[in-house]
Amino acid sequence: MTGVTRVLSPVAGRAVGLGGVPDLVFAKAMVGPGTAVDPERGPGRAIAPVTGKIVKMHPHAFVVVDAEEHGVLVHLGVDTVQLKGAGFRVFAAAGDRVIAGQPLIGWDPAVIEAGGRSPVCAVVALDAGSDVLSDVVESGAVSKGAELFTWR
Repeated sequence: MTGVTRVLSPVAGRAVGLGGVPDLVFAKAMVGPGTAVDPERGPGRAIAPVTGKIVKMHPHAFVVVDAEEHGVLVHLGVDTVQLKGAGFRVFAAAGDRVIAGQPLIGWDPAVIEAGGRSPVCAVVALDAGSDVLSDVVESGAVSKGAELFTWR
């Protein structure tokens, strides 16, 4: 174990930072520090941000814990839990071991947006202090699989 986790972007789009999430729980980092990505519109697949084990899997959100016991939450859109899975296709289950970059959920951010919800994706370091993250990307274009932050 190196004690370092490199967290990758689950989607392609534009980094907006947690402050860019129109949900105070994420915007105020109440769940943990991290960043957010306003995804490209159109059908796509959200990928695992780290290699590890899925400990929570919902159609709109998932948590992967890596070998360093760092839990990374990916939340696809805001208030998307209300959709009860509609518009999402899950490719993995809680308990599965996954590798960084593996597709976990299919979805269409444009459909989420057309339904009156924000498709912005929060990527959060659970149970972490803000001082343990470095190189946090909070603006600019990001590719799917590009590094969003490092967790030490």
